[in-house]
Amino acid sequence: MKNTIKKYSLYITLALLIIFSGCKDFLDVEPQGKLTQENFPVTPADALLATNACYTTLRDWNYHSGGFPILDIMSDDARKGSNPSDALSTVGPYNDFSFTPTQDGLDRWWTQLYVGIKRANVVIEKVPEIAMDDALKNRYIAEAKFIRGLLYFDMVRAWGGVPIVTTTDPELNLTRASAEDVYTLILSDLKNAAENLPNTSDYESIDVGRATKGAANALLARVYLFRGDFDNAETYAMAVINSNQYSLEANYIDANGINGNNGSESVFEIGALQVGSTSAGGNQYANTQGVRGTPNKGWGFNRPTENLRNSFESGDPRVEGTIIDLGDVIVDIEILGDASTPDETYEDGNLVEVECYNRKVWVPGVTTISNWGHHRRLIRYADVLLMAAEALNENNKPTEALVYLNMVRERARGGNEDILPDITTTVVAELRNIIYRERRHELAMEGIRFWDLVRTGRASQVLGPLGFVQGKHELFPIPQSEIDISLGNLTQNPNW
Repeated sequence: MKNTIKKYSLYITLALLIIFSGCKDFLDVEPQGKLTQENFPVTPADALLATNACYTTLRDWNYHSGGFPILDIMSDDARKGSNPSDALSTVGPYNDFSFTPTQDGLDRWWTQLYVGIKRANVVIEKVPEIAMDDALKNRYIAEAKFIRGLLYFDMVRAWGGVPIVTTTDPELNLTRASAEDVYTLILSDLKNAAENLPNTSDYESIDVGRATKGAANALLARVYLFRGDFDNAETYAMAVINSNQYSLEANYIDANGINGNNGSESVFEIGALQVGSTSAGGNQYANTQGVRGTPNKGWGFNRPTENLRNSFESGDPRVEGTIIDLGDVIVDIEILGDASTPDETYEDGNLVEVECYNRKVWVPGVTTISNWGHHRRLIRYADVLLMAAEALNENNKPTEALVYLNMVRERARGGNEDILPDITTTVVAELRNIIYRERRHELAMEGIRFWDLVRTGRASQVLGPLGFVQGKHELFPIPQSEIDISLGNLTQNPNW
């Protein structure tokens, strides 16, 4: 942890120099002069820069689980992808749960989350001292608390109890807090954010993409659902629904596509520009997964599995909205793929993988740079509806749950009444499994499936054949580099 504190202390100047550029109108402000921890932030303009720096954390490649979409790869929805030899020793072990505490990426992920926490702490600690409009000050602090809550939720799910840092000048010998203490901080931050953030409709156009009351309530619902607190999950999911701030995109593909950027279904997303640089506003998340070969859209990691494809109901249009196949033509661009990648891969005589790609990160264009402009959705309204359905059903309100479940299915079928009929069962156990299935199909390849399997206790059954070990793989190992330099202050997770 000592190294982590030093690392993100060194990042502080960089953090505050970078401006979040989710869209061209979003706070295009030039940094002023030489900024240090002693003289920044001290003015209202500084407060804006410091708050923007919090958002920049989310656009960094390392924020996305260390760069690669390992949460999908570890689920039954995806495999490593790319060509067989590419990153075989670094990303490949996530395919079969053979990764170790020294595995590539885990240290980058851990460090980047603490970089973001540091940036949020700057706002939370320093902005209250600035003489400025109180309403704007409170909003900036609430934005920082939302992001800190988001980052700590990533940490506690990944590693359990972690060191809690809530100051810009922490002790150097911090130990792991309990998971319960981390959740206490998360809930406090998110509830404060929900109380002080505006609704989506209250923001000016130049502020599109900032955290909102709806985003905070939706994340609270997700946190409570992960903890199995269905009463609170229902309360916060319904708060988002009853706010009337959101609606489903008419076209499923637009829910993650360019036509839905900052649209009606987006509760919180990471904005980006089509430039090949994080500091200039780009985001490499989709480039990492883009079509490999022809067109050259990226590296081709995170390939949808045949298991996922075959799990969809007959005729479900979401297959096309989730998987790009060779020979597909998307807006006059034919997908030919990569000559070094097998068209089909078999294991024990079974077809387990074909060359295909994640449709949800597609951005129009034929270059790798175009994919740097992908807006990654962290929270969609469809997820909120399904969280509400799950919570209501677990609270013995299956009839009410059906309303929100069937809203998602209605949009998915796109007016074709011959597919995806409304669900009618009110048997709680039956409906539970139907909701689980619907979440898989609606949210596939969005980094959610693995956590859903863990939180519902199904990971061992579903992922056991892939190498998942109960009592071990629910958590990642603490990066060995952090344990080594902590001089015994950090302890490893069980069975690692």
